[in-house]
Amino acid sequence: MRTTPSDSSLHPAAPAERVALVTGAGHGIGEAVAEALGRRGVAVLCAYLRAADGGGDGEPVAARVRAAGGRAAAFEADLAQPASAARLFDAAEELLGPVDTLVNNASGWVQDSFDATRPDAVGRASAPVTPETVAHQFAVDAQAPALLIAEFARRHRERGADWGRIVGLTSGGGELGFPGEVSYGAAKAAQTHYTLSAAAELARHGITANVVHPPVTDTGWITDEVRAFVAGSATHFHVADPAEVAETIAFLVSPEARLVTGNVLTLR
Repeated sequence: MRTTPSDSSLHPAAPAERVALVTGAGHGIGEAVAEALGRRGVAVLCAYLRAADGGGDGEPVAARVRAAGGRAAAFEADLAQPASAARLFDAAEELLGPVDTLVNNASGWVQDSFDATRPDAVGRASAPVTPETVAHQFAVDAQAPALLIAEFARRHRERGADWGRIVGLTSGGGELGFPGEVSYGAAKAAQTHYTLSAAAELARHGITANVVHPPVTDTGWITDEVRAFVAGSATHFHVADPAEVAETIAFLVSPEARLVTGNVLTLR
């Protein structure tokens, strides 16, 4: 695991009042991260995009953080639109204060494949790769994180800040890509590279950046077939709860994790 130098002058104390921007905070891992940070006294902007079925609303998540004594607000934004990055930071600053913690959790997941004639390893049907599947996947999972990191870094420098945290989320993949979810895997790989580049380029500004690869996580899609797949796998050990993943992310954005940067942490 790569670490930064231990000179305390390179690792100033966290701001007295921290503010986090968490994308995809209306459900799943993002929801759990928002609540975990709220319990730790971090103000949270819950960024979300309502699904067609009404799911994924960040307002109830923010309300639960406030009910528990924390500070939180919700803001709806379509991350596929490039202007959403600046809008989210503007909203956070207006409602909560300057952002020092960015968690790029949201995904525009689509399942596409170069061979969509057969189901994947857990029985799910796939769509063929098209310009639409590629564009949507990369807009949300690669372009949006890159623009959010850029906006984070710009505002960080302009206000003379010296402490910051960035966490991205990746999934699947390996030496042979991500068969069965090819655009998703490629977009997550791009996000990983953006985040690791940020770790190298922004360290002198007191910012750490890491990527978390969660285990198979029960965000509402787990079936008996998926559990059987995990049980028989040599590389997947658990079906995790979102709250378990959130605990790791909460550590990575804490002052105690000041030496952890430039890593992809695989949770199993």
